[in-house]
Amino acid sequence: MFAPDERQRVGIELEWITRAPSRDHVPSPAEMAARVERVLGGSRLTFEPGGQLELSGPAAAGAAAAITAMASDVAATRDALAPDGVELLGMGLDPCRRERVVDAPRYAAMESYFDAHWPSGRTMMRNTAGVQVNLDLGDFGSVDLRWQRAHDLVPVLAAAFANSPFDASGAPTGWRSTRLDVWRCLDPRRTRPAARPGTSAATAWTTYALDAPVMFVRADGDRCVVPPRPLPFARWIHDGHELGWPTLDDFIYHLTTLFPPVRPRGWLELRVVDALPDAWWPVAVAVTTALLDDPEAADTAARAARPIGSRVADAARLGCADPVIGAAVERCFVAALPALARIGVDAPTITASEDYYERFVARGRCPADDLFPYTDPARLPAAT
Repeated sequence: MFAPDERQRVGIELEWITRAPSRDHVPSPAEMAARVERVLGGSRLTFEPGGQLELSGPAAAGAAAAITAMASDVAATRDALAPDGVELLGMGLDPCRRERVVDAPRYAAMESYFDAHWPSGRTMMRNTAGVQVNLDLGDFGSVDLRWQRAHDLVPVLAAAFANSPFDASGAPTGWRSTRLDVWRCLDPRRTRPAARPGTSAATAWTTYALDAPVMFVRADGDRCVVPPRPLPFARWIHDGHELGWPTLDDFIYHLTTLFPPVRPRGWLELRVVDALPDAWWPVAVAVTTALLDDPEAADTAARAARPIGSRVADAARLGCADPVIGAAVERCFVAALPALARIGVDAPTITASEDYYERFVARGRCPADDLFPYTDPARLPAAT
């Protein structure tokens, strides 16, 4: 999970809400896959439970190469789905109720697990979409520092790129990122940040993973059994279960059911940013990369972000309209913009990032404000 890697590669995963002219004639994931997979360059195509389409690009040598390759695959996907009238919506939460359309034992078990105590689990599975930025861990001496700095950036990225002000019924929620609010309301033992001050990344993640309850036990064939009572993985190791004792493969699979905002997988997955339209997702990728990979920008961002590190809920609710959070976001962007050229970002993405700063960050705004204009942030409901 934490083997050092100095290559500074960048990976991108984009989730999209799929829309069709008629809800009675939405192509199935299998039908969409048949159209899309044959035109993709290097991305892998998957579908989330509610039919959200996900493109996972391969690791590339820098943000520019990753963005170029992903943009090509997004365009090819749009063209392949256009004859059926299917569109890709870059928004963090689909404001239309969704049924689960991916029939897999894993997802059925996840629904059962969440239904017991966390009803927002179904919304998370069926309606949310995000932008995920994957970055290498750095050299041996940098792993723990990069792990902590990635966590420090969570409220900055949440506020800067919030883009989901509606719930699944289309009603405004008072949150810039309703998607992150949905995640916040899930099982905190598998969704809260994993970093622990003064603790190494490997130790913090091991403790987090062993303390997290087992979501389900894979039994014979594809059957998944949800334990009737919370079963931390450490207890499964110690006490066993009626279905047996865990194997290393069970533990590896357990890690895929943990959803913190920064997740290690041999690289760092930053899972904070809401899905964004074509004009803006490259900005999120480039700025995130600069704030971790460029030494000067990373140092500035660490100083700006650390004081608001615990204010993730406020960042998701208020975005850049909160004066303290907005100031931290602005400091990070001001540091990132000149760093983009230093890390080799292409000219169109640099221009888009400058435009994003002027349109949103410098004005205390985020993309959600274009969807639903908040006029008085003080009147928004408290982040309980």
